Amino acid sequence: MGVNNLTYSKSGLALTELFEGDVLTAYQDQKGVWTIGYGHTAGVQPGQKITQLQAETFLLGDVGTAVNCVNEAVEVTLTQAQFDALVDFTFNLGAGNFEGSTLLKDINAGDFPAAIAQFKLWDHCGGVVNAGLLRRRNAEAAEFAGSTSSSSTPANKS
Repeated sequence: MGVNNLTYSKSGLALTELFEGDVLTAYQDQKGVWTIGYGHTAGVQPGQKITQLQAETFLLGDVGTAVNCVNEAVEVTLTQAQFDALVDFTFNLGAGNFEGSTLLKDINAGDFPAAIAQFKLWDHCGGVVNAGLLRRRNAEAAEFAGSTSSSSTPANKS
C-alpha cells in the first residue's frame, strides 16, 4: 500500500497534454491502437469523433487511473514533481507496465538516481527507439529530478 495521497498538478496535466496532443477524430497510434483526444484508447472506433469537452473528460478519467496506480504502488514519499512524472509515465505506458517495472522497484528502494536512469529505457515502440518517446522520457526524468527540460517539445505522438 502506498504512502502518498497526491493529486495530479496542473503542471503534470500540461505535460501529458503536451505529449499526447489533442485529436478529436479517431486515429491509429504507432502501434495501430485506435486513439482519440489526449491518448484515450478505451472503446475507440474507426471514424469516431468527439468534442473538446469529451476529450477533456476522457483525459481526466484516464489520468485518474494513473494517479490511483502511482499512489497505491509507490511506498516512499514523493515530491509533487516526482509524482507528476510518474503519473505521466503510467498514463502513457499503462499501470501494468509501471507496476512491474524496475523503475518502480528502484523508487520503492529509495534509489532515485537509478530510477531516473530507468525512464530512458522506455523509449521504444515496435522494438525501435522512438524520438517522441525519448523526448517524453527525458522530460519525465527531468521532472522527476526536479529540473526542467528544454527538450520537452514533442515532434510527434508518443
